[in-house]
This record gives sequence, C-alpha cells and structure tokens, in this order.
Amino acid sequence: MDLLDWHRDRLSARRLSVLIKHLPRDSAVNRDLYGEAAEWSVTDHLLAAAVDQLAAANWMFATVNTAEDGEGPEPPVPVPRPGDPVEEERDVPVGDTRSPTRDDSTPTPVQLARFFG
Repeated sequence: MDLLDWHRDRLSARRLSVLIKHLPRDSAVNRDLYGEAAEWSVTDHLLAAAVDQLAAANWMFATVNTAEDGEGPEPPVPVPRPGDPVEEERDVPVGDTRSPTRDDSTPTPVQLARFFG
C-alpha cells in the first residue's frame, strides 16, 4: 500500500486511520511511539507481576524466619518494565509529563489519535 495515495485522494482518511490503528505490535511505528513497551504483551506484564509477587513472598518468608538480632535480607527489586524510568532519568520534575527521550517536535500518541480520529 502506498501512503501517498492519501495525498492523491485514492485513500480516505478513515481507511488510513484504520490501517494505522491496527498495525501489528512489532511494527516500526509502534516501536517508535512506545519503545520497548510495544514489545510487551499482557502475558509478559502478568508474568513480571507474578515474578514480583513471588519474590516479595520469598522475602517476607525469609524476613519472618530470621533471628530477631540478625539482619534480614534485602527487599526484592521489581522486574523492570517498559516505560519505567531508568535510575538516571528519575530526577525529572513531578509535573513534567514529557518523555525525556521524546523530541518536542514529535507528536504524542494522543495527538496522533486526535489527528486520525
């Protein structure tokens, strides 16, 4: 499909919108918009949550069963998820909703949805 057909009036804006909305999860557009988050499915998120819960349960069990005068184990670190800021990017001001990697001239996913909606 040639996207220039939209400019040539051979492809309607509605059809173009439908094509963009239903792109595969691993498409270049989704990877550019969402980064690593585009590669994570619901199953991946559920597995990461299960791993976090299991690690927390094991940590609680070990903490309860250590001697009172002994030092308990370190709390578990959650599985990093896509979209979570890395350590050096966490010092972004609270009110700042911009992504640290996104250029200001790049439209956000909400702006694209409004444009094609």
